[in-house]
Amino acid sequence: GVVVPPTRLDERALEALVTQMRNPDERRGDLRAQLAAQRLGARRIAELCARRGREEVLAAMDELVAYSERRVRAGIAALPDGRYEAGELLEAADGELELRVAVTIAGDEVELDFAGTAAQHEGNLNCPLAVTTSACLFVVRALTDPDVPASAGALVPVTVRAPAGCLVNARPPAAVAAGNVETSSRIVDLLFRALGQALPVPAQGQGTMNNVVLGNERFTYYETIGGGQGACPGADGPSGVHVAMSNTLSTPTEALELAYPLRVERHALRLGSGGEGAHGGGGGVVRELRALEACRLPLLTPRRRLAPAGAARAAPGAPGRNLLNGEELPPFATRELAPGDLLRLETPGGGGYGSA
Repeated sequence: GVVVPPTRLDERALEALVTQMRNPDERRGDLRAQLAAQRLGARRIAELCARRGREEVLAAMDELVAYSERRVRAGIAALPDGRYEAGELLEAADGELELRVAVTIAGDEVELDFAGTAAQHEGNLNCPLAVTTSACLFVVRALTDPDVPASAGALVPVTVRAPAGCLVNARPPAAVAAGNVETSSRIVDLLFRALGQALPVPAQGQGTMNNVVLGNERFTYYETIGGGQGACPGADGPSGVHVAMSNTLSTPTEALELAYPLRVERHALRLGSGGEGAHGGGGGVVRELRALEACRLPLLTPRRRLAPAGAARAAPGAPGRNLLNGEELPPFATRELAPGDLLRLETPGGGGYGSA
């Protein structure tokens, strides 16, 4: 990977970046699309200011931020005051890493303190504090006011503390690629576990994004795969969805097969993988991809050893499985694929809720 410091993205910087990357034409297109989106946004804001007046637009922006803060504060104030502690384990290539949190609710403010969390490690599951903060805000919004406008105001009543150099506040040169996609998911599980002592919360969902990369010098394909959501006090968990911090969709099979030397052999629900309970957890996904030319496969897929927990005495969801030509692979693996090799992923189910 390439570590890019804060850089003004002009043509010279763009070319310097893409020459360090595979498929420079694709990466150049990615970055130019982002630049175009920013320029369009700036033009639209300028048009709005010209039409309504700059001061009126700024006042409306300030009010939106203040409105988000008021709504989140009101939601926090409705939660029971107290201190709630919990721990979770995150699978790593060489064992498990512990995450700890103490959540303190006082009036209309909440503090989340990650003291006791494992130190940053040699792998890539480390989190920058910004990612940790994002996961915390996701949980706070989910439990207070999910429809509040997304603005900095929603974060004002929320304080996030994490020791410098720990897994969720890593320091350079720690690798952080998987922190954004995997550790963020476990932070959500951890916070729900802590706050479940104060109010009913859903059972754990799949808790992973099931990261799959296939590529060679000619192409690179990356996807994340949905799984089971945990059941909640009033309903079963949905099946085959992206859970918590994930925010992506599956590539349509027709588009994938047109653009890459891959064939989708199967894409189906993993029946029976949701945890049993008064309300059942959602089912995972079975996905089979066949390589049509030689390529490399890296997998980043926790929740293969540790199952998503059920809630209120319900059963956990089934952990996931990875298989290459029928041989089981570990959660973190890199393999060389030959033409015709078949990768099968069975993603985790969600935990159930309540005694069946």
